[in-house]
Amino acid sequence: MGDYKLKLEHPWEYVKEMLKENDHELTEEDLHYVPGKEDELLERLAKKKNRTKEEIKILIESISANDGIAS
Repeated sequence: MGDYKLKLEHPWEYVKEMLKENDHELTEEDLHYVPGKEDELLERLAKKKNRTKEEIKILIESISANDGIAS
């Protein structure tokens, strides 16, 4: 089990828009985020994208750190 606290360099609204721009299948409901409940967001996205929560966390943090460009 990992540390699922997100370390964002940009506000969530910005990151969310970049995620939607990079993946048009994601909905507002998929990306609903409540600070302190990162695990719920990561679990939802992991199931939708058939990835692990750690992979989703890395993707989100990468987008946040790179001005919307996933590395």
